[in-house]
Amino acid sequence: MTERKKATKAIILARVSSKEQEDGYSIEAQKYRLQEYCMRKGLEVLQVFELVESSTIGPRQKFMEAMKFAKTQKEIIAVVADKVDRLQRSFKESSMLNELINDEKIELHFHVENCIIHKNSTSSEKLMWNMNVVMAQSYVDSLRDNVNRSIAQKLREGEWVSTAPIGYLHIKGGKRQGKIVPDPQRAPLIRKLFEEYATGIYTIPQLRKKTKEWGLTNYRGNEGYLGRGHIHAILCNPFYYGIMYYKKGKKHYPHIYEPIISKEIYDKCTDVRKSWNRKPFKWGGIDFMLRGLITCATTGNVVSCETKRRKNADGTVHETVYLGPWNPKDPTKKVYIKEDEIVSQIEEIFKSMYIEPETLAKVIEYVKSSSDNERVYYKTRITELNKELNTVKTKIDKLMDFFLEDKISEEEHNKKRDQLSDRRKLIVMELEEHNNADDNFTENMINVLQLAANAHKTFKVSINEKKRKLIKLVLSTLKLNGRKLEFTLRPPFDTFVKTSKNGEWWAVEGSNFRPLRCQRSALTN
Repeated sequence: MTERKKATKAIILARVSSKEQEDGYSIEAQKYRLQEYCMRKGLEVLQVFELVESSTIGPRQKFMEAMKFAKTQKEIIAVVADKVDRLQRSFKESSMLNELINDEKIELHFHVENCIIHKNSTSSEKLMWNMNVVMAQSYVDSLRDNVNRSIAQKLREGEWVSTAPIGYLHIKGGKRQGKIVPDPQRAPLIRKLFEEYATGIYTIPQLRKKTKEWGLTNYRGNEGYLGRGHIHAILCNPFYYGIMYYKKGKKHYPHIYEPIISKEIYDKCTDVRKSWNRKPFKWGGIDFMLRGLITCATTGNVVSCETKRRKNADGTVHETVYLGPWNPKDPTKKVYIKEDEIVSQIEEIFKSMYIEPETLAKVIEYVKSSSDNERVYYKTRITELNKELNTVKTKIDKLMDFFLEDKISEEEHNKKRDQLSDRRKLIVMELEEHNNADDNFTENMINVLQLAANAHKTFKVSINEKKRKLIKLVLSTLKLNGRKLEFTLRPPFDTFVKTSKNGEWWAVEGSNFRPLRCQRSALTN
């Protein structure tokens, strides 16, 4: 056998997988040992490569840079590393390294293992190299499994395992590192963002302008204003009402942190977001008062608003806004109605809610006197719900103990846990509703009464944006059946309508009347 070529020049690879390790001078220790090794072996060090990168995650840019440097040299280069796992922790680089070794471009020197891998290495030497790679890979896999198990356990216990979304802050310290609490500055603005979007009046670009006016900025990176994509992600994130979505497992888990919004608000935003996909945007930049608020009774689609221009005799241009529902007798044709005609009909609805001042005063007095009884009822209910919530939490803890002690199967554990988690979610939602309603019901009820009494006057003097808000607040549905406006009032406004004023031009689609106690959630929201 001919004597193999031996390297006389070397490059040193000193690697750590994180910045923390680098700050702990681990790289410096490796460099010192490897430079001494090269002196003993008579190797001239051409370059030292410091790698602060994972050997298993992401592209290994520094590693590839070192291999490229060795490959471009005219003679064989010794690649010197402290241990096998400092060079590689998987077999994904083995093919490339073997090719360079066989072409006599490099030979591998491992200081701790006292091993040199070259073109003429024996099978036992190469087996030893491969076994070290196997052990390094096994360690990484084992570590990954432990991390995944830990993540799964935290998620089951309602703890988030990543960075909390904007509107929350991580508070370190205490028994639980990374406790998540609402951000006192941003949480109210996030709640306002959901509430504004739930009205169905604003598009995401319009909301982006509003967030700039509010001063809502990101709390990471350059802390700049939110982009449209970020706002869309916020509105799609169930974390804000108490549910965390883990993308890797594609599962939802209830979390233990304080919600910023209610599920009802989130669901409204979801409905609005889905409905925008069906809305025409041709006239999206024009401030139409009734844009997106009225549907066609014939097709179920949103009625479009259009502007038509007419030149007057004096040369001036007059613009008129028309709504175009489809003709119920001939669905292939549209019926064009002036916006002013529809607005007049809506004004009549607000007029019909008018309450005489004397009657209004008596009703307000009654609401105030009856609020004490209502408060007692809800406090009692809150006590019952808290007791049940504690019972459910105890059952979840015991269920986990049974599973860990192999007293029940994983299938039984998951089934029962899901049942208990669903019940816990419902209890928390009802508690939130009662807690919010308990302090504000009387005030909100009085506000609603006063709003109903003055709805027509308020509507007349408001700008288009506020008019749309008032329409959305009072009217649940608005449909055009040809030229005929059909509507449904939200409770409790339906109870204020004077049915004696019903005319031929409008029709009420059933009654929404419910007892006062059932209307509490509608008022508090």
